Amino acid sequence: MPSVKIPKKSTFVDMTPFVDVAFLILTFFIMATKFKPEEPVEIKTPNSVSTKELPESDAIQATFDSSGRVFFSVLSENDPKAKYDVIKHINDSRSLGLTEAEMKNFVRTPSIGVPFSGLKQLLAIPQEDQKKFKQPGIPLDTLGGELYYWIRDAVGTFTGKKLQYLIKGDNSAKYPAFKQVLTAFKKNEIFKFQMITMLEDAPAGSELAIMRNREKAASK
Repeated sequence: MPSVKIPKKSTFVDMTPFVDVAFLILTFFIMATKFKPEEPVEIKTPNSVSTKELPESDAIQATFDSSGRVFFSVLSENDPKAKYDVIKHINDSRSLGLTEAEMKNFVRTPSIGVPFSGLKQLLAIPQEDQKKFKQPGIPLDTLGGELYYWIRDAVGTFTGKKLQYLIKGDNSAKYPAFKQVLTAFKKNEIFKFQMITMLEDAPAGSELAIMRNREKAASK
């Protein structure tokens, strides 16, 4: 009995539709992803097992590096006008003589680490070139220094909103820098704030580790 010959079929598969879908997905993620602005200084924060997410808006942040330089940031991702209002308030209260273009540049600047006398020079530099500018840090003293006024005017600008307060310090920083930052907050009657740390896994068997495992199991 003659064997049955199975006709051969082409194994060619048109991958064009798959490539198109892949590029569409890639384009979506590129457009939807929010890139964190580059900070003017690298900070190595201490580790912790905190589970609290950091706010992206309605928050102010004081940062100090290992050498004690202090920077100030306004987080207002959902409301850029709020950040503009802060610099407008500072400009008026300190008589800095900033131009409209310089104040708009402040909105795009991630953080400020210069004295008021050097603010105009910093904001005259395009945001993409500011990383080349060596910022000496905001002047501090036992009374809070110029950081006190940054916090004061920012709090006044956000009146009526629930403002959150963040402190980010380098793990190698000396205590005096941290103490002076605290003084600036305390002089503004701010006694509750959040420390920014590097997240690490909770110790095995701890209450936090058990809670996280339950949350993972519930999400499956």
